[in-house]
Amino acid sequence: MIISCETLPFVLYYGFNFIVLNHLIVFVPCFSAVSGQSLTSSDSVVKKPGESVTLSCTVSGFSVSSYWMHWIRQKPGKALEWIGFIDGGTSTFFAQSLQGQFSITKDTSKNMLFLEVKSLKSEDTAVYYCARDSQ
Repeated sequence: MIISCETLPFVLYYGFNFIVLNHLIVFVPCFSAVSGQSLTSSDSVVKKPGESVTLSCTVSGFSVSSYWMHWIRQKPGKALEWIGFIDGGTSTFFAQSLQGQFSITKDTSKNMLFLEVKSLKSEDTAVYYCARDSQ
């Protein structure tokens, strides 16, 4: 399987994580095309249904407190699905169909973004992207 990094229409930079339930998968990092700016994600994880997981995204070259930071996922064979974002402060907003299943937080002292996926289901198997808003 070849996994490539492509520009998303409303974001400039992204990294990604895999969550795969009951399967083994290889993590492929993805970095920004802009010199000195990158998003580096945590290692891939394998979890069982019903468990929870927290994915991380370490940012360099800009501050997570200066931009809206998004999480997006892509299920196998499906289109990208926007999960939600955290603004420059601590306010979050989620896709209506996904409210209650996810939590987005950040640690500004470490310049990191986090996505907690609660009560995993097999249909949560996906590539998870962290993304910076372009503005």
